[in-house]
Amino acid sequence: MGLLTKIADLWRGSVKSGLVSIPDFLSYPGVKSGVAVTWRSALEVTAVNACVRAIADGLSQTPMRFYDGSQDRLARVLDHPLEAVFRRPNRWQTEYEFRETIAIHAALTGNAFVFVNRVGPSNARRIEELIPISPGRVTVYRKADLSLEYHVAAEVPDQSGLSQGLSQLASGGVTVFPQDMIWHFRGPSWNSWMGMEAVKLAREAIGLAIATEAAHAMLHKNGVQPGALYSVDGKLSEEQHEKLKGWIEKHVAGDNLFKPLVLDMGAKYASQAMTGVDAQHLETRRFQIEEICRAFRVNPIIVGYSDKTSTYASAEQMFIAHVVHCIAPWAKRFEDSARCALLAPDDPTIIRLHLNGLMRGAARDRSDFYAKALGHGGGQGWMTTNEVREDEGLDWIEGGDVIPAPVAPAAPASAAQDDPASDGTSQ
Repeated sequence: MGLLTKIADLWRGSVKSGLVSIPDFLSYPGVKSGVAVTWRSALEVTAVNACVRAIADGLSQTPMRFYDGSQDRLARVLDHPLEAVFRRPNRWQTEYEFRETIAIHAALTGNAFVFVNRVGPSNARRIEELIPISPGRVTVYRKADLSLEYHVAAEVPDQSGLSQGLSQLASGGVTVFPQDMIWHFRGPSWNSWMGMEAVKLAREAIGLAIATEAAHAMLHKNGVQPGALYSVDGKLSEEQHEKLKGWIEKHVAGDNLFKPLVLDMGAKYASQAMTGVDAQHLETRRFQIEEICRAFRVNPIIVGYSDKTSTYASAEQMFIAHVVHCIAPWAKRFEDSARCALLAPDDPTIIRLHLNGLMRGAARDRSDFYAKALGHGGGQGWMTTNEVREDEGLDWIEGGDVIPAPVAPAAPASAAQDDPASDGTSQ
């Protein structure tokens, strides 16, 4: 079977994972800018890198909490075994690093894959480790019964010291894993079981960004003078042409680039200089930042790009909008995906990522909000003391899991002084 036939079979078969189910040297097809757009070249574009990191940072730094959803009102679970697994997912990653890695995979490729290393007897298996897998190593197949099957290519040849589950992951060739052994965290999906590849969908915008950056770099490499016209009277022989070409390269390049040029025998030198502004490189590069941000649903101000009309007040609203419209959907996907993949179907535990930390304003604003939420001012509160403490990163306290009774606002000082009963006397 020839190479082209194999590639065609790969495309016609089940949908492939993330971004490199086909060899890395093949780029996404149909990039009109003429550059190769892969996940590696895309990450070298600062706008793509910043967008992906903005999403990953938002998902990684938010506190993760576990709740018992079996009752009408959620109750915090402080000793859930899965919480300990996330605190130390494997032997080399912290919780932040682990969540950051899978968030980068999902944001960039639309799919993140995690090997779920379960140990113990079949009727009481527990999760011991969570091992991220590079998306390029995984090919996903949908079986006739609608279950998913994951074919994982080996990466670690040395299996010494590995557990049985990890030995399977590191075995030579390709290992097939059932659905319950792989946590598949996916982004927006068309077919419901594979995430859409962000780099592939935005390849034209990314390709143009790469092309304009390369063109701008070459422009400055040539001293912002990409070319010139040198003409002489008469016809040059091939030998004269080569000598003249060498003379021009010697006197109109490098350290001699901007020095005066002396010509003879009717020769004329016409510079075809073109600046970055003339070619509108700067405008194009600015626009490509906005285009890439649209593809990842990241507000441009988050990646360090803003127009002159932005103010402090508007910037604050943009940061809030980033959390609401970009991070919150990803957080909801993470919560639901982790619950489906890591918990038993009958387990009532609910996983929550608390995004309040990303939306904190000034201390005074927070205190005013919490005062109203606890019922201060006479209105009915809607938060408990422990919920407020949790939002502020503090431990729960005993008796703080009930909503306090409303507290009437204090009387103004002037009114208290005018009241004869205020000093404890009566008429």
